[in-house]
Amino acid sequence: MTFSNLLIHWYLQNKRDLPWRNTNDAYTIWLSEIILQQTRVAQGLPYFESFLSNFPTVFDLANANEEQVLKLWQGLGYYSRARNLHATAKFVVEHLDGVFPNSYNELLKLKGVGAYTAAAVASFSKHEPVAVLDGNVYRVLSRYFNVENDISMGSTQKIFQNLAQEVLPSKDSHIHNQAIMEFGALQCVPKSPDCTNCILSFSCAALQYKKVASLPVKTKKTKVTSRFLNYIIFEDLNENSIINQRTEKGIWQNLYEFPLIETQGDLDNSQLIETINETFKNEYKIDSIEVLVAEKVIHKLSHQKLHIQFCKVILDEIIPEGLSINEIKKMPFPIVIYNFLESYYGK
Repeated sequence: MTFSNLLIHWYLQNKRDLPWRNTNDAYTIWLSEIILQQTRVAQGLPYFESFLSNFPTVFDLANANEEQVLKLWQGLGYYSRARNLHATAKFVVEHLDGVFPNSYNELLKLKGVGAYTAAAVASFSKHEPVAVLDGNVYRVLSRYFNVENDISMGSTQKIFQNLAQEVLPSKDSHIHNQAIMEFGALQCVPKSPDCTNCILSFSCAALQYKKVASLPVKTKKTKVTSRFLNYIIFEDLNENSIINQRTEKGIWQNLYEFPLIETQGDLDNSQLIETINETFKNEYKIDSIEVLVAEKVIHKLSHQKLHIQFCKVILDEIIPEGLSINEIKKMPFPIVIYNFLESYYGK
């Protein structure tokens, strides 16, 4: 059996029953692919089901407001995906009469749709014979064919794309694409794959040369910077508080947060209380300041390590624009702030 036939045979026996595999509707498939970018299936599945329930068609998604979309996305991270998702839905409705493009090249023109997503949607909805290339495919191809090119280098993508296209069968190419990704997700996993029970073990070059653990090669590492974020929960005489929307580009754009003091380094409790008092004493009538959590929350992003502290400031006045906690909870927040709200104020 050929490489592709073996993968397809394995796939038909071992594939997971996932809802986006039971349709050729481009909207549903596109939705699943955007949600699953940089997200495990187990984490993404509930979000997919929630989005499809709330927005069963691209028209429903296009007509939603951004806060609805961001609220449903809350916790998935990489929020630019949600903003692009919404923008693309609007574009498809306003300029394409709600019909997704039916080719790889046309799909590439949509906001937030890169080479992989365009290939996946074109392949799974229209059966266009274009190879998909994601992290799982990189791993399977690099190990099976002993490709040592560094996948962190932009020039390597073309090498792997050509290889993926070369092994793509003319018949059942859409099944092959599903198969190779599933094989990488379930069998040819990043660490300690079960090579003794692998259908490709007899012809896998990496296994033959004892290089499974070292492939694929990826040398470039993301530089991680630390940031120190101190969130202030004001409470006025009506027990109302205030929140702000992050409108600047960067992490959490268009999500909400409590007033923030960002410092260059870690502050102990007394330093933090003093900093808050100095920052807001001319703006509000402060009655008391309390550091709410003994240990700082560490929240890791792909390129940032966030050290987060929450403080409560009791005010001896009423905030004109104040909102109740119940009103605040309805807004879309970064998951670390949402988790604090649920923990401190209860569900």
